[in-house]
Amino acid sequence: MVRFMGRVLTDQVIIITGASSGIGAATAIQCAKAGMDVVLNARRADRLEQVAAQICELGRHAKIVVGSVTDEGMTEQMLDVAQDAFGRFDVVFANAGYGFERSVVQMDDQELRQIFDVNFFASFDLIREAAKRLISDERPGHLLMCSSCLAKFTLPFFSAYSATKAAQNHFCRAMRLELARYNIEVSSVHPITTTTEFFEVSNQLSGKADKTSTVPDHASKMFVQTPERVARAIVRCLGKPRPEVWTSHIVRSVAGVMTAFPWFFDLVVRKQAKGRRDL
Repeated sequence: MVRFMGRVLTDQVIIITGASSGIGAATAIQCAKAGMDVVLNARRADRLEQVAAQICELGRHAKIVVGSVTDEGMTEQMLDVAQDAFGRFDVVFANAGYGFERSVVQMDDQELRQIFDVNFFASFDLIREAAKRLISDERPGHLLMCSSCLAKFTLPFFSAYSATKAAQNHFCRAMRLELARYNIEVSSVHPITTTTEFFEVSNQLSGKADKTSTVPDHASKMFVQTPERVARAIVRCLGKPRPEVWTSHIVRSVAGVMTAFPWFFDLVVRKQAKGRRDL
């Protein structure tokens, strides 16, 4: 039995989107190690089956829901699968998302709408509907969105991605206060650069020649982490809830300074935009 400050995770049920790789898959495994059962969602059935097999090897149960988070009825399907298979859900982690690198003046409306549909609107829809069911059933719960350190400050050419993550952060902060009377926790997760498929997908969507990098070339090893590190921090938050999950105190502090002193932000990141000729 896993217990954190009186909050027992054993036999709880978590729904995780984007669970076929990266932070989603790592969180699913860590939750299983903590004694939780898992509903896994992503578009790649074969990858989900691999994650589910690892969960079963740990002695827990896993159910798979294949499809995009933007598919019609996907929110209801995930919640229904959890309730049909396990009788309930206790935690929802809206993790699915992606990014691309593009200047604002080159970005088209379709690109912008699509990234908001996947990163923000689908996550919000899942969290909102989960909250409604928990309230209706008079059950406590914990709802999380995978935001980013870029929710607090943006970077040149990543404005769209940063905006979706900032929106997630703001909605989580508001929902945490609104749902507290129902004993429903809400948290946002703020990873720094993580060794996942994120940058491979981003490079492909951005039209870059290098489509295999797992981290950007300019990223310092000091600020690169594994998805397992993020997953462990999420499980600790489930045991002892808090508003935001961070895995780098340095980046969190820098984000605060950049917010308080915008000129400092310009000074630090100006070099990243200088010299680009694709505006």
